[in-house]
Amino acid sequence: MAASREEITEMLKVAYSMELETVMNYIANSINLDGVRAEEIKKSLAADVTEELLHAQQLGQRIKQIGGVVPGSAEVKIGDQQQPPADTTDVCAVIEAVIAAEKAACDHYNKIIRACDGEDYVTQDLCIRLLADEEEHLVLFKGFLKEYAQR
Repeated sequence: MAASREEITEMLKVAYSMELETVMNYIANSINLDGVRAEEIKKSLAADVTEELLHAQQLGQRIKQIGGVVPGSAEVKIGDQQQPPADTTDVCAVIEAVIAAEKAACDHYNKIIRACDGEDYVTQDLCIRLLADEEEHLVLFKGFLKEYAQR
């Protein structure tokens, strides 16, 4: 059974919050990481910030289009993701945190896609596109982990 418009709006708000938290953690990690081995990860995270922010904007637009109100800072729920490590040379911890965040995003987008089936094709289409982006990031960082964990 498809979800109600209110349920879909709430799921979109969760996704919006997840994307904003990802932006904050990617910015922190792209600045905080130290060492020669960190450079490629820093560059990748810095580039991904723009894409993740675009995801949040697209989700916000959809929330508004279906009659919701985009959450402000007091309503955004953050803190579920792994935080940047205290050891600024722990590249593997950063990669593992990115993988966990991307997996959580994929799971959540799949949940929204199923909830919209037969009911809200526009939201479903948006979440399918966002899922494709998140899966691409997931594959990239799993590849990074293979390389970095071997050292």
